[in-house]
Amino acid sequence: MAQLTMAKALNAGLRKAMESDPKVLLMGEDIGKLGGVFRITEGLQKDFGEQRVLDTPLSEAGIIGTGVGLSARGFRPVCEIQFDAFVYPAYNQIVTQVAKLHYRTLGHEKIPMVIRIPFGGGIGSPEHHSESPEAMFAHHAGLRVISPATPHDAYWMIQEAIADDDPVVFFEPKRRYWLKGEVDTERSGKDTYRAAVLQEGSDVTLVTYGALVSTGLEVVKAAAEEGTSVELIDVRSISPLDVDTLAASVEKTGRLVVAHEAPTFLGLGAEIAARVTERCFYSLEAPVIRVGGYHTPYPPSRMEEAYLPDLDRIMDGIDRALAH
Repeated sequence: MAQLTMAKALNAGLRKAMESDPKVLLMGEDIGKLGGVFRITEGLQKDFGEQRVLDTPLSEAGIIGTGVGLSARGFRPVCEIQFDAFVYPAYNQIVTQVAKLHYRTLGHEKIPMVIRIPFGGGIGSPEHHSESPEAMFAHHAGLRVISPATPHDAYWMIQEAIADDDPVVFFEPKRRYWLKGEVDTERSGKDTYRAAVLQEGSDVTLVTYGALVSTGLEVVKAAAEEGTSVELIDVRSISPLDVDTLAASVEKTGRLVVAHEAPTFLGLGAEIAARVTERCFYSLEAPVIRVGGYHTPYPPSRMEEAYLPDLDRIMDGIDRALAH
């Protein structure tokens, strides 16, 4: 076991993937000499050279377009988008090329590329640096969309994403980059595309992912002090979505609260609520409660604490579920 921050775990996972396969390349703005804005790729260009860790021009569409070409030639590019909302200039490339080429060529062309995106708020950044666009990518068939919440998952999920022959959009909860935890570098113990039950409970199921998993663990403790048993589930894979694990939990608890930083309007919580209601209608004791960001542009940093879901807002969601 190693004690690592999520940032160091991602760095170690990238290093392991590059050591294992010479076809793995890293591309992005300032990822080489600087090691990236968050230092996730620190030291990798020095050790693997400029041919495998490429500092690119400031062109997200160019980064992704080049990654498509490299994928078609047998490489496994890992493309970094520096901040979440910087991905929009590349959105056309991702949804019309990356997501569609395997289907369009009747399976002849594989696009084994990873698109790394630091996402979410909580770091006091200006506009375009704190958004949560995961639902936009999950909507498009042909893309896998995943997000680690712990250093252990970050270490293994980035390697498994790189090894996958399908394109993977890899959302990294940036305010948890400095979260420290145990990493078993010998064994993952998990399936990347399955949800994980982090805490068993009997009164209500709390489903979340990314940065809010840490908040969810705080909620479990706070609720226990009030006599409420919360079952906490980390979605991990946004697409494909492991509905079976969620449904099994709700059939036991009878109540579901879904929390994420993205706005609740047309967010992942809406899809989870619909799927679970279809599967568990006769088990539900209350409506599914969604807790998330507001349907507004992300606010200035002074106001983001009021915008982001926190322990109190999630606890309020649990209270509303229990009130029925």
